[in-house]
Amino acid sequence: MTMSLGRLFKGFQSLTSLPAVRTQLSHRSSCVSFRTNVALPSPFSSKPRDFSLPNSSWGPEMMQLYEHYNSQCAVETEDGEKQGGTWTRLPSYNRSLKYATGTGGVYLSKIIQSKARLFTRNIRDTGAAFEYVLFVNKEEDRCVCIFQAGHLLEGPPGHVHGGAIATMIDTVTGTHASLLSAPVMTANLNINYRNPIPLGSTVLIESCLDAKEGRKTFISCKVSSTDGSKLHTEATALFLSINVSHLLRRG
Repeated sequence: MTMSLGRLFKGFQSLTSLPAVRTQLSHRSSCVSFRTNVALPSPFSSKPRDFSLPNSSWGPEMMQLYEHYNSQCAVETEDGEKQGGTWTRLPSYNRSLKYATGTGGVYLSKIIQSKARLFTRNIRDTGAAFEYVLFVNKEEDRCVCIFQAGHLLEGPPGHVHGGAIATMIDTVTGTHASLLSAPVMTANLNINYRNPIPLGSTVLIESCLDAKEGRKTFISCKVSSTDGSKLHTEATALFLSINVSHLLRRG
């Protein structure tokens, strides 16, 4: 499908005009400045799009939180060593298998439904559905996701569908568990909904390691307002480590 350059770049604008918003985090009180440039997708680039980078649909609150955690990420030096913060931003693609390293990802993507796309990354219109970015802190066994819910995720009028919330909880806890015990599959996901999430709002999804027992990884998770004043959802998850080589032999 041919897409004109005008349509491709329509809607992208500089973030320098965004108003400063003071969002108080539960564990941070400082307000951070907007200094991140929006990554424009190029029709001539062979690199896959990293959906974890800011785009024009991100609201001021999501941008502020992104800057807050991104400023605490470790920086790689010329010698390849990491210095600075304890957080790491996780890149996100529409087909993680295709861009996986060290696991034959490109080859596997060709034999396992090459047209498949990740459920949370298959909407072309930015801001319409799942807008999110994950940061992981390996020292504290924590993972934080900044999630902005688009208008296509409606359940109750004006609020996010419970299935969309469950999808994001599974995405965050599953990613976290994969970093701890890769690769894994979801064995159990127990969710308690406390307060609805308004469409278009930004929330924090926090994942913490509870325990590891053999093949089992236990994760707890909560979805809260960005200032920590309202708890939207609580969840616990169990993940089981799987044998990739066994799956490949079956394929």
